[in-house]
Amino acid sequence: MNPRKHPIQRASLVAAGLALAATSLAAPAQAAPTAVPQGKHQGNHHGGGHHGGGHHGGGHHQPRTSTIQLLGINDFHGRLEANGTSAGAAVLAGAVDELTGRKKDNTLFVSAGDNIGASTFTSFSQQDTPTIDALRTGGLDVSAVGNHEFDRGFDDLKDRVIPRYGNGSAKRGADYALGANVYYQGTQKPALKEYALRKVQGVTVGFVGVVTEQTESLVTPAGISQLDFGNQLEAANRVARQLSDGRKSNGEADVVVLLAHDGSAGTDCSAIATEDTAYGELVRGASANIDAIYSGHTHQGYACSYPVKGWPKAMKRPVVQAHEYGTTLDRVQITVDRRSKKPVALAGSLVQLTTTDDAGATVPAFPADRRVARIVTKAAEQAEVVGAQPIGKISADILRGGAEPGSDRGVESSLGNLVADMQLWATSNEDFGGEPAQIALMNPGGLRADLLYGTDGTVTYKDVASVQPFGNTLWTEDLTGAQLKAVLEEQWQPEGSSRPKLHLGISAGLSYTYTENAARGSHITSMSFNGEPIADSDVFKVAMNSFLAAGGDNFTTLAEGTNAADTGQSDLVAAINYFEAHDLVDPAPLGRAIAQ
Repeated sequence: MNPRKHPIQRASLVAAGLALAATSLAAPAQAAPTAVPQGKHQGNHHGGGHHGGGHHGGGHHQPRTSTIQLLGINDFHGRLEANGTSAGAAVLAGAVDELTGRKKDNTLFVSAGDNIGASTFTSFSQQDTPTIDALRTGGLDVSAVGNHEFDRGFDDLKDRVIPRYGNGSAKRGADYALGANVYYQGTQKPALKEYALRKVQGVTVGFVGVVTEQTESLVTPAGISQLDFGNQLEAANRVARQLSDGRKSNGEADVVVLLAHDGSAGTDCSAIATEDTAYGELVRGASANIDAIYSGHTHQGYACSYPVKGWPKAMKRPVVQAHEYGTTLDRVQITVDRRSKKPVALAGSLVQLTTTDDAGATVPAFPADRRVARIVTKAAEQAEVVGAQPIGKISADILRGGAEPGSDRGVESSLGNLVADMQLWATSNEDFGGEPAQIALMNPGGLRADLLYGTDGTVTYKDVASVQPFGNTLWTEDLTGAQLKAVLEEQWQPEGSSRPKLHLGISAGLSYTYTENAARGSHITSMSFNGEPIADSDVFKVAMNSFLAAGGDNFTTLAEGTNAADTGQSDLVAAINYFEAHDLVDPAPLGRAIAQ
């Protein structure tokens, strides 16, 4: 099968994923169906017949087909307003409208999770309700649950978020938090809806949702204490098999699409196919019953395709991820034989939601949806009242890690060190009622925006809130020198993790040397505090946010500290107080961690 090209209204907007040689996907609006020899068409999701073209009678004509279009996002994170290449919720909805066109019955709008959480201030300040309303109004049909949907705890997800998606109905809203591998603790009883069915062009499309197995380490454990996060591959294949067994009593789908809130740390399709991660296992091990895989979590953009055992050689399964923050849509087009209602052609691509004008400015590539635009405007007005209040000044930009700030959580950053300094100050100044901390640690994933100097260095409430949007409290605990070394070793994440390293921000006074490419457990070569070597038996009072204190981001040693205490201070309030106590805040210096 060789897909034939088809004109696309906005061909210039097709993303870089189309240029990946390994994908062999050209973003066709329709692909030529595969003719299958007689005897191969089985009409179910098993063996080589799943993708039979339904060809009968000698090959003198192609079967009648229809094309289903799926438009997807992932990791939107409450980016309601346009900002750079983040198109904003109104343009996102407008793009779905335009790409759907006049045929409203052939397109579904889907998400691979993290629609909310880690949001910008406009959404965060209103508990993400404007984002939920904008996505619902913009036509979102189904969504996997992401780890950030659990940021405020499972009770908040099921009692507030899900009903909000359902416009007051928890039953309708359940389709927006699919999680087939989320179970009640100690059981195999699903805690969330596992799949959703949608009828398109007379074809039933089944969507199965799964979330990264690392969720337990990515959100505050107290909020998910009643849950287990099981194996994604097992859950995906189990539910796909259920939807393909011919028994209508337990759900049945002609086409099965996996919405997986997990992904690759890179964009090279050949590397993704072989990577030694849970996601790599998911891509390779997904059963022949699954026709396409949407992914997320790692904020990458790729449109790959891979052969599947039991499928015709010409057929490949699309595996896509749409970058982050509403910069991109990932599009999968499934051509289905109308008689058998089975796929005969599959194609995936990426579509950018912004473009560059003649002056080099970033502009929307699609018109805004007016209804969603009104939601965004109202949310922005409400947020600005509080957010505009100035709280201090900075002397220069204070940035996250990476060539593009925030793009690399595995390197030291000025902002990470500054936030650690802020939290140390908040837990050791003269107004602090507890035993003063000596060291503070900050996880890079908790930093969601930079502090930019702008025109005069003024920092507002909104600026500070956007840096740490999770609402964590500050904790202190005692760690030995040996435990502190173990924590620093845990920056190199467990095998199979999406990100190989998470570089902690550390407060002034603590310093260490390391070897990047050392064997696991042997990276840290020395540690010192205020210039003095740290012995294994030394004990330090260490401050951190509640997420880290519970062992989040796989820093499990931090859950083993002694004399742990919640200070009652939120990270946001601590940062605001720090700015109010300092006339001018400078970027924290780099070099507290020294590579050898």
